[in-house]
Amino acid sequence: MNIKKPSLNLFDTTLLVAGSMIGSGIFIVSADIARVVGSAGWLLVVWILSGVITLFAALSYGELAGMMPQAGGQFVYIKKAFGDLVAFVYGWTVFLVIQTGVIAAVAVAFAKFTGVFIPFFEEGNVMFQIASLKITSAQLLAIFIIALLTFINTRGIENGKAIQRIFTSAKLIALFALIIVGIYYGFHSDVFSNNMTNAWDAKQVNNINGGWFSGTNSLSGMSLATALGLAMIGSLFSSDAWNNVTFIAGEVENPKRNIPLGLFFGVCIVTLIYVLANVAYLCLLPLEGSANAQTVAE
Repeated sequence: MNIKKPSLNLFDTTLLVAGSMIGSGIFIVSADIARVVGSAGWLLVVWILSGVITLFAALSYGELAGMMPQAGGQFVYIKKAFGDLVAFVYGWTVFLVIQTGVIAAVAVAFAKFTGVFIPFFEEGNVMFQIASLKITSAQLLAIFIIALLTFINTRGIENGKAIQRIFTSAKLIALFALIIVGIYYGFHSDVFSNNMTNAWDAKQVNNINGGWFSGTNSLSGMSLATALGLAMIGSLFSSDAWNNVTFIAGEVENPKRNIPLGLFFGVCIVTLIYVLANVAYLCLLPLEGSANAQTVAE
């Protein structure tokens, strides 16, 4: 009987970690973090702290994956720690709610942004209607992309590996290009220096009503620590999903070595990208802006 050997090397493991982590959060949550901490310096600190916390968690999972290199990841760890019943409930929850919900959300987001470039896939384009149920072209695209990627992955680990390499490499290249272009053009203006003038004067907006704010409160001591903890909700969410690599531990060559190293390199790469992306934002956009502004750049 032929036993199929694991085929995922350290490069593939690192790409899987980085690809799982990078999502739309890096483009969305920085604005919310800035509203909570109110300064450029503390904005960067939030992202750095989130990266350090994520790295500690990833290395802990790396040790577990090295000790229990079976496919299944958290299911295996929970079974060892809490028994069959808890693992059984967790496994079905992942299958029916957690992973399926995430896949659906990503597919819907993909379809939504595709509609920006291809009008046919706009959310308002109803293809057909059954009673009160409307089926749009965006929903059909989301269903199609899930079915397509599922089919490709069922054809074997090599096909899944190829897809992972292509999509993750594209994400990394695009983000690095955005960072380089943003920092290059940003340093030819005074936006970054203005943002860093009071980089450590943390403050929080009192109230926002109809786009107007009523004032700010200075943050220090416990109030600053509380604000940092609140702000890290978004950055930690954006750094999530690194644990997905443990699900395919059985497909990784030398998992005791490659999984911990893949988690380390993947988390470090993504953390660096996230911090540099925020530097690029600060080079191009004012942190506070004006309540009377007509565009996002004012």
